[in-house]
Amino acid sequence: MSDQVKIKASNAGRLDTVITAQLSELSRSRVQQLIKDGLVLVDGAAQKANFQLKGGEEVLLTLPQAKPISTVAQEIPLDIRYEDKDIIVVNKPQGMVVHPSHGHSEGTLVNALLHHCPNLSGINGQIRPGIVHRIDKDTSGLLVAALNDTAHRRLAEQWKKHNIKRVYYALLNGQMAEPAGRIDAPIGRHPRQRLKMAVNTDNGRQAVTNYRVLERFDNYSLVECCLETGRTHQIRVHMAYLGHPVVGDPLYGHRKCAFDLNGQALHAAVLGFNHPQTGEYLEF
Repeated sequence: MSDQVKIKASNAGRLDTVITAQLSELSRSRVQQLIKDGLVLVDGAAQKANFQLKGGEEVLLTLPQAKPISTVAQEIPLDIRYEDKDIIVVNKPQGMVVHPSHGHSEGTLVNALLHHCPNLSGINGQIRPGIVHRIDKDTSGLLVAALNDTAHRRLAEQWKKHNIKRVYYALLNGQMAEPAGRIDAPIGRHPRQRLKMAVNTDNGRQAVTNYRVLERFDNYSLVECCLETGRTHQIRVHMAYLGHPVVGDPLYGHRKCAFDLNGQALHAAVLGFNHPQTGEYLEF
């Protein structure tokens, strides 16, 4: 059996990009695979991922029934902050990858979750079961996973509408001049270095970070960052853009670090959302 999802393209752009923007529960790689498999029709015709939509087209996606998850379950300790029949909230340690990817087939948060609660949602396919949102490998902190497809869709809708409270603590290089501020600078792929993101006014998507300084040190600033959007590497890119990269950041920071860190000094400290079944606001 398969599910079909019909949407009307709300704006112009690449087919895969427009679908991902309107159906945030699906990862871009998942959408691209559906297109490659001929399971996406634009006004009744199959198109390639880079097909340019003008806006207003009818897009029909056929989502095949989730296959048995092939990712191996591993007995890895989890710091669980909350759990019920619909969701699980964990405090991810620094250095743990969220889901399997090239070079990280085991030891991920998904591997650990499958051992603890094998009935994760299947919307994001076999590689990312249950994963509604991600944080970087070298960022620690709070993350919620969905235990069924209904919970996954309802959580994803909150993320799409930016109805999630996300607060991070970051240790930055240098002393911030202002006590607080709002960064509204679009983020997109770096024009030359494909592993990096950058403030990109030509091809970037809106990204907004609010920050306030909690404490200043001789050469560092401890700041609290509240996200209005959730772009890849958003805090790391925005802070580097201001000239105060996150301490220990291997991509956007200084090469030398006075601290013995395995990654950047960035922690997802607060996570708030409405429960996907009860509607009750939860904050961790």
